[in-house]
Amino acid sequence: MRTETTKVLREAILRAFSDFPLEGLPGPEALETPPDATLGDYAFPCFRLSKTLRMAPPAIAQALAQAVDAPEVATAQAVGGYVNFFFNRLNFARLTLDSIMTAGERYGGCADAGKTAVLDYSSINIAKRFHIGHLSTTVIGHSLKRIYRHLGWKTVGINHLGDWGTQFGRMIAAFKRWGSWEMVEAGGVDALTALYVRFHQEAEENPALEDEGRGWFRKIEEGDPEALETFQRFKDLTLKDASRVYDILGVTFDSYNGEAFFNDKMGRVIDELREKNLLSESQGALVVDLEEYRMPPCLIVKSDGATLYATRDLAAALWRKDNYHFDKALYVVAYQQNLHFQQVFKVLELMGYPWAKDEMEHVAFGMVSYEGQAMSTRQGNIIYLDELLTRAREKALDIIREKSPELEDPEDVASQVGVGAVVFTTLLNNRIKDIDFWWDRALNFDGDTGPYTQYTHARCASVLRRARQNGAEPDIGALTNDEAQAVLRALARFPEAVRAAQKGNEPSEVTRATLDIAKAFNKYYYEQRILDDDPAKTRARLDLVRAVKHVIALGLYLIGVRAPEAM
Repeated sequence: MRTETTKVLREAILRAFSDFPLEGLPGPEALETPPDATLGDYAFPCFRLSKTLRMAPPAIAQALAQAVDAPEVATAQAVGGYVNFFFNRLNFARLTLDSIMTAGERYGGCADAGKTAVLDYSSINIAKRFHIGHLSTTVIGHSLKRIYRHLGWKTVGINHLGDWGTQFGRMIAAFKRWGSWEMVEAGGVDALTALYVRFHQEAEENPALEDEGRGWFRKIEEGDPEALETFQRFKDLTLKDASRVYDILGVTFDSYNGEAFFNDKMGRVIDELREKNLLSESQGALVVDLEEYRMPPCLIVKSDGATLYATRDLAAALWRKDNYHFDKALYVVAYQQNLHFQQVFKVLELMGYPWAKDEMEHVAFGMVSYEGQAMSTRQGNIIYLDELLTRAREKALDIIREKSPELEDPEDVASQVGVGAVVFTTLLNNRIKDIDFWWDRALNFDGDTGPYTQYTHARCASVLRRARQNGAEPDIGALTNDEAQAVLRALARFPEAVRAAQKGNEPSEVTRATLDIAKAFNKYYYEQRILDDDPAKTRARLDLVRAVKHVIALGLYLIGVRAPEAM
């Protein structure tokens, strides 16, 4: 209804002030949502027109309120410097339900935006277990991929693997000395980690081991078949381990091209920087001086000739632009990397690529702690993601068996609820906020949680199952009460939330909008009767229930959470 109300507002402005310049007419973003429904469905702050009209906002508001004449708006009230718009409740109900029914799975989206978004997220390290620190990047990136796709973008999800560096030479050296394929296949990534830890312990007593590790990494660089085969099996083992977590979360990728993939593509970056006189020497290293932009130098090549993360990210950005022709490139990485990405984007800009400024964005997020304890490898305080998700399912199963002992397939529902609780909690608030994960909050069936929202979906499904076939023409007048209108307002604002989520790369916009629908519906459910002896009114109420169920399921899908039919 924002678009429709904007049209009504613009017509009222031209009706009240016939010489108002067309280019100065307000757009949809000018409308505000009042904090209280008694103040209207939308409000327009008239100070926006004061400069052009040379009038006080209250006088403008009075003139506009009198000029509003449209069937979509029942009344327009001037309150101070605002015009408050109250929808025609009957038309609003009909329009909202019709738009949801017509759009179906595309509600709040569009078919083809003609644009491509490349999303770099999760980015696990080879031979390391998937821990809770990877949770935010994984679920934020996955949700944004779905949101962009819903809005008609072509998307490319990239898991930029951490698969290059001297540590992999050490790992091969450790494996050759103390490991076997039987041991590694049985122990998985944990076995590789144990070998790596042993290497460091032994190297303290025998420093020559470091030379051995460097030797194996040199063999990887030179393409030695034995070194490459061993390293590839380490990668396969890590991805097999990680895929169990990805499968549980429903997360997918289109590319696993990581650091190693760009190893032979950095020459272009270094040559181009040199040709454009952007490289300078500093203590034997090659850097790009960014002092003019109030940043430290961007280190491109170390004094020993080794390249760095920045070099690889520059090479990756150029390759992705050449191959995917993206309109937007997102890097879903923790906020601690802010400076790194500012440097990379600025260097690309200095290289003559203006798209780096307009199309590349670091999607930063805060830290994750577990029940008040920050994650620390040094202190051994690490929560592994597969263990967290397993516990979530177990705890959800205990709750479900207690609440719904007759439920069919409780294990599957518990998986949906437990995993959904973890994802929902992660995406509930603004992504830059730190998250402190507590079981009693995440798995609460009341409040701002995944289980509460999923239960609302299941409640809708239950109502629809209980309802008898009803071919009556719906009496939309049954949906003009305050509670039904609150539900309809929440449903109508869902498309705005999806667009806001894409614009700000902020999945919490969708999470909150879906939660708002659930809250409004539960109030309606408790205060209004849905099934009664009037078939026309019952049909209208069931249409509302059907719309709520549909949009909640869609909202949950967009954040990567499943919607159970029963709980």
